[in-house]
Parts: sequence; structure tokens; C-alpha cells
Amino acid sequence: MNQPLLTIAVPCYNEEEVLHETAKQLTAVMNSLIEENLASEESKLLFIDDGSRDQTWAIIEELSQKNGFVTGIKLARNAGHQKALLAGLETAMGFSDCVISIDADLQDDISVIREFMIKFHEGYDIVYGVRDNRESDTFFKRVTAQGYYRFMKKMGVNLVYNHADYRLMSKRALEELSRYSEQNLFLRGVVTLIGLKTTEVYYARKERFAGISKYPLKKMLAFAFEGITSFSIAPIRWITLIGFLSFISSSIAGIYAILVKVMGHAAIGWASLIISVWFLGGLMLMSIGLIGEYIGKIYQETKQRPRYGIETDTFSNAFIQRKAVSKADTVTRVK
Repeated sequence: MNQPLLTIAVPCYNEEEVLHETAKQLTAVMNSLIEENLASEESKLLFIDDGSRDQTWAIIEELSQKNGFVTGIKLARNAGHQKALLAGLETAMGFSDCVISIDADLQDDISVIREFMIKFHEGYDIVYGVRDNRESDTFFKRVTAQGYYRFMKKMGVNLVYNHADYRLMSKRALEELSRYSEQNLFLRGVVTLIGLKTTEVYYARKERFAGISKYPLKKMLAFAFEGITSFSIAPIRWITLIGFLSFISSSIAGIYAILVKVMGHAAIGWASLIISVWFLGGLMLMSIGLIGEYIGKIYQETKQRPRYGIETDTFSNAFIQRKAVSKADTVTRVK
């Protein structure tokens, strides 16, 4: 029986400080999987350079010359972590039986990749890597992250608790993923929509090997907002609700203002001012919310821009060249 061809997809953005160690450790894991007959000898490491401004791509090219596992794709511009990861998944899909996605910083425990592959051999299409604790996080990050997962659940978004983007996906799962054409991409939410046979593998997250996090607070907040707006129109409905409550409040304030005016205790002009401000403010918010309800739906469906562009692809080239050599050898033997 042929062993599955595994690709480990690693999105990178300014990761020159960790790439050598990441490639070294993942190569050791790959060799171990091959020795145990869990993965094919043709398996690859795919580093995705997301428009880095340092020596990330130069290091990937250097590693690919020395290490037969290492390949890479260089995006034409910085597309963002989620789209860079998608570029890797879609590139690997055509040649792989399964793909494991992992960040380059070595915080995710690579020793559980073996468990991922065992689960894949057992017939699971998606294997989620789930953190069993958040002891390595700061208090602020731990509280906000856990609060975010609870918040998303209340809004009806089905996320795997304490799961980021460390997962295995089979070729079938990747083909299903490719049918989702969202421009505002939030893979953690999209993958859960696929269905198929899933399971979870738990691990402890480590400290970053080197360098600094590429997700400061500003990017984390933007990513969280992207997840909310990509999967829920609840915020727009909240605006409508606020507008409705403002409208009710304005009506109450208007009645009060009229009573005060009739009783002769109101300042000149106060009654008309308070009624107009509250009434028009509530009415405008209700109108914006109602229009936004429709715009939100249209916005999610109509933008069809390319999600990423690939400048260089050594991953696909490696398989194309191998097939060409194999075909040439076959022709020679026939002659």
C-alpha cells in the first residue's frame, strides 16, 4: 500500500530568525514519519513567504538547495496570514493526500504531528490541534482569547475552542474548502463548516523559539473583528436594536418635554431641540441598521478579487519536474 504524500504548509512573514530551526525540526519529524510508514518519501515542507521584507525568501531558497523536503511559494504581495495559508493549502492540494498547517514560530508542538497522521490513517479528514491550556500566554491574552471564543459562540459562530490554525486536512477536505470563495477569510470558521469526519488532538503550546510575534495587539484585534464580520451580521442587528431603543427613548423624552413645556417649566427652545435630536438620531440609526443588513449580505457575496498572487512556486515545479523525469525514464525503458 502506498503511503500518503504529506505536505506541511508553513506561512511565513519576516521569519528569518526561526526558519533554519523550523526546517531542521520539521525535517526530523518528516524523516520519523517516513520511517514509521506514516508518510510517503515524496512528502514535502512548503514554506509560504507572505511578502516578507527580510531575508525569509532567500533562506527558503537556500534551504531548498540543501534539503530535499523544503519547497516554497513566494506571494507577489503581503496578503495576510489567512490568505497566505490558503495559498499554501490550495497549492499543496493538487499533489498531496493530506496537508498539515503550522506557524513558523515553533510554538505549536510538532511532536503531535505523528498523532495527526495516525488519525488520518484511521479515516479522519480533519484533525484539529487544540491547546490543552494557555499557561504560556499573558494574563491579558488568555482572558481576551477565551472571552473571544465564548463571544463567537454566543453569536452563533461554530469554532473549535482553543484551536488556531494547527490542523491536518485530507485532500477531500481541501477540495471542499476550495469551494468556499469568501473574500473576507477566516479559516477557523470556514473549516468547521466543511463537515466530514473530524477529531481533535491536544497539546501544550510552547514559547516562541526566536524573534517577536507577528501578531501585535492591533493585528489581533483586526483579526478578531474579521472573524466576527465574516461569519455574523449580529453587529449590524445590534445597531438596529440601538436605533430602536433610541427611538423609544426619544418618544419618552418627547412626551416628557411636552409635559414640561405645558407646565411652563422648560427653557425656551429646549423642547424642540431635545425632541428633534433624539427622534432623528434614533430614526437615522434604525435606517442605517436596516440598510446595513442588506449591504452586509451583498458585500459578502459580490467582491470577487483574487485573494492572493503567487510570484514563485518551487513546490509545484518540484512535482512537475519529477513527473517529467519519470515519464522520460519510462519512454527510455520502452525503447
